[in-house]
Amino acid sequence: MLSRVAESLYWMSRYIERAEDMTRILAVNFLAQLDAPQVDTALAWHPIVAITGDEPLFKEHFSESNARNVTEFSLWHPANQNAVMSCINRARENARAVREQITIEMWEHLNRLYFYARDVPRADVLASPDALFREIRNGSQAFQGITHATLTHGEAYEFIELGKYHERAAQTIRILDVKFAAALRLADGSPETTLQLIAMLKSCSAFEPFRRAHASQIQAYRVADFLLLNREFPRAVAYCLQGSLRALQNLSSDAPRLATPTGALRVIGRMASDLDYVDIHDLLRDDLHSYLIDLLVRLDLAGNEITRSFFNTQVILPDPRQQQVQQQQ
Repeated sequence: MLSRVAESLYWMSRYIERAEDMTRILAVNFLAQLDAPQVDTALAWHPIVAITGDEPLFKEHFSESNARNVTEFSLWHPANQNAVMSCINRARENARAVREQITIEMWEHLNRLYFYARDVPRADVLASPDALFREIRNGSQAFQGITHATLTHGEAYEFIELGKYHERAAQTIRILDVKFAAALRLADGSPETTLQLIAMLKSCSAFEPFRRAHASQIQAYRVADFLLLNREFPRAVAYCLQGSLRALQNLSSDAPRLATPTGALRVIGRMASDLDYVDIHDLLRDDLHSYLIDLLVRLDLAGNEITRSFFNTQVILPDPRQQQVQQQQ
């Protein structure tokens, strides 16, 4: 497989996942404000921008963190490369570049999602965004299901899986870092704290799975443990790292003579192994924030290794001596 094809498949998957995650976070935040309307508007909406790491860019264009500004910035602001509409557009462009590598069902579904998101009246979305959020979330999840059901589970599929799990792990880490810190600032066991923890779980589609695993009262350490260390929940960081590792191992086995994937395998493998022996109480007692930031740094390093291993193409310059010979002739 050509490196440019692999890269397009990988980023197509990441952009689809990123769009879904962002719309889910926005939807959960809108509902959370209905349950706790007395919360300061800036405190309620600023964490959404903090999760994406786009705070400086947001401040360049908006003076206040409120529902309208954050929604507009997160959905379609032209300066925001992580905006939902930008992600869907980039996913479609990457899919079009590798049209011969994906199935007709995948392309048609992604194309329909793109035109729906492009043509939806923005004034209607700002007034009532729930329908758009629901369609994008459903569209992303359906795309993943169509991919699993219609695409041969070979190299192309593994690059799509690698992109999905890499993006998902990063988003869960960011959500846990920002929202858990907000919950810790509130009184332990208070209704406000419980609402914050529930919102954090729902931002990762984890509320119902968590309640099935822990029927007791929602506690901060249990929520952190579930989102970070659970090996069965598909959006937990430990699960995502195992998914990334599995995709890398399958890609390496498909190309045993390719030595370069060892860098990415090493970084992801070490991260996955570390989480196997981490105790959530030790992290909370020490500094969970520092640990999560370190995970993000290592995940970025893994992304760089994936790029270097699979996507970097080096232009081989012509031999100047050969050019001289040709000129003399």
